[in-house]
Amino acid sequence: MSLRVTDRRPDGYHLLDAEMVSLDLGDELLLAPGDGLVVEDEVIGGLGLGPIDPGPDNLVARALRSVDRRARAVLRKRIPAGAGLGGGSADAAAVLRWAGVRDVAVAARLGADVPFCLRGGRARVTGVGEQVEPLPLQPRTFLLLLPPLGVSTVACYRRWDELGGPEGPAGNDLEPAALSLEPRLAAWRDLLGELSGHEPRLAGSGSTWFAELPDETSAQHLVAEGNRVVTGPDGQPGLLVIARAADPEGRPVRAVVDPAG
Repeated sequence: MSLRVTDRRPDGYHLLDAEMVSLDLGDELLLAPGDGLVVEDEVIGGLGLGPIDPGPDNLVARALRSVDRRARAVLRKRIPAGAGLGGGSADAAAVLRWAGVRDVAVAARLGADVPFCLRGGRARVTGVGEQVEPLPLQPRTFLLLLPPLGVSTVACYRRWDELGGPEGPAGNDLEPAALSLEPRLAAWRDLLGELSGHEPRLAGSGSTWFAELPDETSAQHLVAEGNRVVTGPDGQPGLLVIARAADPEGRPVRAVVDPAG
């Protein structure tokens, strides 16, 4: 929802102050006896598989090593890599939960987003991601636009430093850096603004743009059955997705209606 970079430590890690929210959108991870990792592309339009490494540096493989477990893993990708939606971090957190590990320190060694993904729901996240303060759940609906391009998180933070640590105009300080690295993002942002009628915000380091809508009905006329392939300004396909805020179990948060009200 928001991402402020508050400082940079001498070791190069950045300190954050962010609001993070789970969505009812995610990959599927199957674990069975054996070894190895297979990645299957289930992103609509085939937008997700390109840059995913199934080798030892994949977050699933690293998470298994971190808990000293072996498994044959089948990862069905529904969130494109480099989208800024924490798909890989959520996959790593799923491995930790499967292994019965709830240690935030173990999660933080895998990545800044993994401690939040281990808990889920809604939270304020500070430090280098290891400080997770739960916040009340809220029913929220988002329209996501996933362009056919990715942004490296490491490169985005490096560019943020090179730009002098700018403040993002819509609550995300990494937005100027992401646009500097990948100028084509601006056209996709403008497309989502035209389609939704709301100001888009960048998710994490990108490349996904999202707009928060008043309710799910507002999004249904734009996106049939939860997703829609759209043609971007450069003629390449992008993906529109309706996503809802979710609880720690991945269930959408629904508004409570008081029949007496």
